[in-house]
Amino acid sequence: MAKGRLKLQTFKEKTFIPIDNTKITVSNTTADGSTTGEKTYALTTNSAGLTNDIELDTPPIEYSQNPSDQKPYSLCNITVEREGFSPIKINGCQVYPNSTAYQVCNLTETKSTRQVEVIDIPANTLVGTFPPKIPEDPIKPLPPPTSGVVLSEVVVPGQIVVHAGSPNDDSAPNYTVDFKDYIKNVISSEIFPNWSTNTIRANIFCVVSFTLNRVFTEWYRGKGKPYQITNSTAYDQAFNYGRNIFDNVSALVDEMFSTYVKRPGNKQPLFTQYCDGKSVTCPGWLSQWGSKYLGDEGKTPYQIITNYYGNNIELVTAKSVAGIPSSYPGYTLTIGSKGIPVRDMQTYLNRISQNYPLIPKLAVDGAYGPKTAESVKVFQQIFTLPVTGQVDYATWYKISDVYVGVSKIAELRSTISPNYESIYDEFLGVSLPYYFYEN
Repeated sequence: MAKGRLKLQTFKEKTFIPIDNTKITVSNTTADGSTTGEKTYALTTNSAGLTNDIELDTPPIEYSQNPSDQKPYSLCNITVEREGFSPIKINGCQVYPNSTAYQVCNLTETKSTRQVEVIDIPANTLVGTFPPKIPEDPIKPLPPPTSGVVLSEVVVPGQIVVHAGSPNDDSAPNYTVDFKDYIKNVISSEIFPNWSTNTIRANIFCVVSFTLNRVFTEWYRGKGKPYQITNSTAYDQAFNYGRNIFDNVSALVDEMFSTYVKRPGNKQPLFTQYCDGKSVTCPGWLSQWGSKYLGDEGKTPYQIITNYYGNNIELVTAKSVAGIPSSYPGYTLTIGSKGIPVRDMQTYLNRISQNYPLIPKLAVDGAYGPKTAESVKVFQQIFTLPVTGQVDYATWYKISDVYVGVSKIAELRSTISPNYESIYDEFLGVSLPYYFYEN
């Protein structure tokens, strides 16, 4: 029997504020959900909202390296309880061999009836039965210039609205989620986390590009829909609200979330359609299983995607990321760095430490010394980043995200003039009803 790992973290809903002393019960089942041989674990969250990692039995790794009739993961059922919050019941958390599953639990405060929130995680799309993607023209018409916010380039939104159903199902709920969390959710839903890093990177490029194309072209909002993408695999990408992700997937998306595929001369991100390559073949699109084998051969992520979309593509990093107070300075902050970017990070870390007391307080002096490096290391440990003590691209934006979350900047909306509300929404990266682009 192979082994995988699981860790959980609890936050107050819609914030990065951790919840300690949460009681969590984990029942590890077989891949088919049977309780035969079930093991139960009792966990409690610490001041960062984190549990200890636990090691769990999983199926053999061979089941995830080639198409198989056997599920490549074991399943966990999880109960989350904390006084003053509604309990959560999660069914079907997936744990793969040689991987660490990461389950985030967003708890809702309550003073009345303890109604249980139930989250059922469906099978990975490479295992379950899902409708294949309906082909679309990869070049989409851009919305015409009109009054409102006019953007001349691709901007990564702070958040994205996902419709949990097909475009024809108006009764399905919509979820507003962090853009990076959306990408992590899709990758965790559609491929396996114990594939090669190059394969996972290639698939991230495709998922980011597909998503940004939907956002940039206003594909659904141009049709009068109140969302930017659906979770129907016939039209878009799998997204399962509340599902677990994986440590390595999280770290890679944090590093890559703003880089997308583009054709030279085209403004819009390439609409990178793809298929599983097993039940469905798709010439000219990325094959998920095919990308797995190319990664095993040592192909780079760029070589993998050019194998499917041709050589006339380029990888572009968006200059703008909505929802953060200041943009990445363009270089890694490390011991010896000085200036305003260092001062900003020290300020953000001090505010974050009010909610995460494990993070040491810092003198805000703009000088990156050993104490700043230590605070960064603790932050990286808490938020599943490579522990380097340096503020690279991924760490910069994660610190910025958490700072915004714990300082509740969004609450300031109630104190500003309605005339500036849409501008402020753009800064926060939330609830912008439409984006408009120049020709």
